[in-house]
Amino acid sequence: MLAQFAASSFLRGYTSSKWVRAVPHGRVEAERNSVAKHGQLGSHAARSYNVYGLVPALMQILDLRQIQSRRLEPLFQEETRHWRDELHWDYRPSVDLIRKFIDSHSLGGYVALENDKPAGYGFYVLEDHKGLIGGLFVSPRESQAPITELLLTEMVGALRATPRLQRVEAQLMPFGTELDPAFLSQYFSLHTRLFMLLPLAEAQLINKPLSSGLRLEPWTDKAFESAARLIQLAYADHVDGEINDQYRSEAGGMKFLRNIVLLPGCGQFLPEASFLVRPATGDRPVGMVLTSTVAEGVGHTTQICVMPGYQGHGIGRLMMESSIKALQRRKYESLSLTVTSANTPAVQMYEHLGFRTIKKFAAGVWQAHTR
Repeated sequence: MLAQFAASSFLRGYTSSKWVRAVPHGRVEAERNSVAKHGQLGSHAARSYNVYGLVPALMQILDLRQIQSRRLEPLFQEETRHWRDELHWDYRPSVDLIRKFIDSHSLGGYVALENDKPAGYGFYVLEDHKGLIGGLFVSPRESQAPITELLLTEMVGALRATPRLQRVEAQLMPFGTELDPAFLSQYFSLHTRLFMLLPLAEAQLINKPLSSGLRLEPWTDKAFESAARLIQLAYADHVDGEINDQYRSEAGGMKFLRNIVLLPGCGQFLPEASFLVRPATGDRPVGMVLTSTVAEGVGHTTQICVMPGYQGHGIGRLMMESSIKALQRRKYESLSLTVTSANTPAVQMYEHLGFRTIKKFAAGVWQAHTR
């Protein structure tokens, strides 16, 4: 979830203004119409809103670079509970990373305050030609929909105002409210994603042997370059290449792999449950599965792909079963993964293994129009 965020070598953005602009009640609708027309709210300064009449008190929107992380502690604790209870995911390492960047005043984003108490926050980073919305959480105890729309509008407006920015990507977990309407209002294209979970004791394994022309090997860091090439080839003309443009190039694939294997944004990499499939007489991998630990006793498949030409022959299932058995030997209790719902063959394979969908979310992409 936070892999690309964690990997940003530095966080670029504009220095925020140190002032608050109160929007008079009579101007709220005019400003909202301006947002709809122009796609942004203007500067990166903090603002105060009456949230379209849906929140009784003034809602103050502050730039994250104007605050200390301790002010967000109630939100962090609540968000962490949702990740644990709904997704079996220990979100605390990710929160530690967010705290670090907030306290260094280098993380772009906004926090919504109602009566000086945090109601929600969101953050983004810039990476080359694109922006990544890395998180957006509004407490279910608050007016989630309008606050979510405000925070997303602020972040998207700030990103669109960035010179030469051509693309914005977002994959956010909804806790208590639908995020799709807010993204659609900002002209994002959406792809439905599934968060699936497998209790390992219920895994349906067929233990079919690998073809004699292939061999299964443990992951090795020596495979970075060839694995990056595999990602580029496996996702050519694939819907996931539309969602994450790192999949479109070998350099992007290398960055993705380093994020997953070396950085803590998507759990702690578990090489013992990560595998490569190679031809019996060659070194370039034709299949790969990578696994991380995201909570005690919980694994997460961070990547699985098979080279075109080798797909449809059971390699993906064999790699998944190998990962499942490795986790079972280590007394893990469950394994999760995410998959695009339009990837029907993959969804069916996971269901046959015993995975069940426990949450749906959207992957959103905004692309600048070229003239």
